[in-house]
Amino acid sequence: MRIRKALLVDPGKNTLYGAFAVTVSFFVFAYSFRLGQGSILMYYAVWLPLILVDYRLTLGRLASSPQLLAFALIACLSYFWSDAPDVTSRAALQYLSHVVCAVIAARVIDARTLSIGAMAGIVVVLVYSILVGSSVYDALDGTYSFVGAFGSKNQLGFYASLGVLLGCYFGLFLTRGRIARLLALGVVLLSAALLVMSHSATSMLATPAAVALVIAIAGLEAFSPTHRKIFFLTGSVLAGAAVLAALNVGAVDMVLGAFGKDTTLTGRTYLWQQGLEAAANTPWLGVGYQAYWVQGFSEAERLWNEFYIASRTGFHFHNTYVEALVELGYVGAAAIILPLLGVLRSCIWRLLNERDWTEPLLQTGLLALLVIRSFFEVDILQPYAIGSFLLYYCWARAKEPTAIRATDQSPATVRLSEPRAI
Repeated sequence: MRIRKALLVDPGKNTLYGAFAVTVSFFVFAYSFRLGQGSILMYYAVWLPLILVDYRLTLGRLASSPQLLAFALIACLSYFWSDAPDVTSRAALQYLSHVVCAVIAARVIDARTLSIGAMAGIVVVLVYSILVGSSVYDALDGTYSFVGAFGSKNQLGFYASLGVLLGCYFGLFLTRGRIARLLALGVVLLSAALLVMSHSATSMLATPAAVALVIAIAGLEAFSPTHRKIFFLTGSVLAGAAVLAALNVGAVDMVLGAFGKDTTLTGRTYLWQQGLEAAANTPWLGVGYQAYWVQGFSEAERLWNEFYIASRTGFHFHNTYVEALVELGYVGAAAIILPLLGVLRSCIWRLLNERDWTEPLLQTGLLALLVIRSFFEVDILQPYAIGSFLLYYCWARAKEPTAIRATDQSPATVRLSEPRAI
């Protein structure tokens, strides 16, 4: 039996396969630590064979955008100065292959297919967590939190955040069908319930901010490019002033108090201090990718003990930039900031100048969620993680030539003012 190539690699025509591949990926990202290495092979199996289907489409243009691999290649090179070269080589190659899979996804998956597959994957992930039904006691703040099948409430909260954001985005901007909107609403309600149950302050703060930003920006579509730029600049200045004013009146302490946190962010500020002190010893290139949290290393063992991490695994500095500084120094920190700035630049330009906002609006919401979380979590530095996958998907997708993105209008991508009925 022969399968038409378009059903596998043409954005807008491969919704069935694309949504399935995204669903599998989301489930693997969530539970590979439970399912083992076999689940990682499932992740590779849905993306890498597409190279054989159409090499020019999937990876052929990667040579024109080598910056997509900047952080991954630096991580690989850190083998030569790593304190734990075996750990670094394995993790760096995993991260590199993970980025390649995200780039392939960006070439063949449009915003609508991503949203459908992501919502399906999130529902499967959250329902499985409900069935497992585990809760854990946090010795630092003295509370119990629902973690489901995850090892961390913050990871459960992250998936729930994505469910709320993508469900709102799909229901408001990608469909006008009643059944589809009801299904999207169901995803939002399920995700919101798990978000509250997780007690993840980071996720509960980032989610409404990202959703509000998407809705606010969507309102600018009715205006001309000139007026959009004026409103954007005005809004940016007012937002910056509001943040500064909130900091001066102690709003941060009030918000933390509402979530039962103190100004140390449950020990995070101490972790940041420890990380910055460690980074000062090797400021330019760091200790090597994933070469700090290694069993047997004295500083890692000390921090695991202080934070009651009995497993002595799965811990980090709870700040993306501090973690990058420790592992890869200034060079690595700059390389991980590069995709964030790349997606931001592309989103701003397209939102201010183009008529079709379907994809830049989604990228803006995902970027907002990742950036907010980046100050408290490490979502984009790990292989086989949903945060890094979405970041590189958005960056590679944003770098697609305008003419090629325009062909995705078949009929999977539509203007926000004309949602598609399904």
